[in-house]
Amino acid sequence: MMNIQQPFFRKTLVGTLLTSMLFAAGAVTNLAEAKVTFRVYSSLTADDNSAHYIWFKRLQSNIEKDPQLKDEIKLNYFPNAMLGKEADATQQVRIGAINMMISGTSIWATLVPEIGVLDLGYLFKDWNQVGKALDGKAGKELSDLMLKKANVVVVDYAYNLGARNIYTKKLVEKPEDLKNLKIRVLPVPNFIATINHMGAVSIPMPGGEVYSSLQMGVIDGLEHDSATVLANKFYEIAKNASLTQHIYNPIMIAMNKNSFQQIPEKLRPGFLAAAREATEYERQQSYKIEEKAVAQLKTLGMQFHEIDRNALRADVKPVWDEFLAKYPNMKTVVDEVTAAE
Repeated sequence: MMNIQQPFFRKTLVGTLLTSMLFAAGAVTNLAEAKVTFRVYSSLTADDNSAHYIWFKRLQSNIEKDPQLKDEIKLNYFPNAMLGKEADATQQVRIGAINMMISGTSIWATLVPEIGVLDLGYLFKDWNQVGKALDGKAGKELSDLMLKKANVVVVDYAYNLGARNIYTKKLVEKPEDLKNLKIRVLPVPNFIATINHMGAVSIPMPGGEVYSSLQMGVIDGLEHDSATVLANKFYEIAKNASLTQHIYNPIMIAMNKNSFQQIPEKLRPGFLAAAREATEYERQQSYKIEEKAVAQLKTLGMQFHEIDRNALRADVKPVWDEFLAKYPNMKTVVDEVTAAE
């Protein structure tokens, strides 16, 4: 027994050591058996109130169900900005310290200003138009730009949990009712410009300060989606919702280029298919969550009001003109979005 086992053991040990040496020297080019672990960033909570988590959870499930992917790709999720502020996280994704990031597209304008085209007020009329445009030529053009300027592969574009509307303490039924109201906005250039041109006064501030600012009268209202208003209990103070639907801000799933290339080439189509199915699932969930949030807000005393969106769309047109004068290459994206109606 000893005479048989010892040569076999020595042969196995030599083979193992040789493989290790080749890996250390960078000589192994067939990475089909490699296992990769990715750090995934989100600034939002890890629950079903987060569009980010809904997408991530579905992708993770798809990977675990795929016999080719489940033992090869592992995803570690870091919610609640555990890995730092969003603006810092974009830099970390660019250099590969964070492998993947799920966020609104807006934050990427810090590295790729042209991405701000998606923040133009009244660029989109509904989520169907968002999907058609970003699944088509407009999305490809923006994804190519992200790869070139930020070193990231755009895995896909998902939806936030509803259009952005304006929620206020006082009744707002007509565009002129917005005049001089102090409205909290995301600290994003085209968000700020859009609200200002709608007649209100933009007040950029972190989300964590909104509730107390409403209480103290620092702001008269905010703009956001219904699910966020519900989750953060802003309805307790701002009880009027004006259906401005001024911005449909999509979600971008961005992955460091080198991290993406760590996925063995033969597995990449399967990974992208799993991600695509996660996107389709999340988009459908976003509709349901928005409807449910609106229904709950109504039961909690929120009043919803239609408003003249055509008039508001005309008011924000100068924002488009200014942006396109600065980034004329985005004119084709705007045209492609318009064609996707």
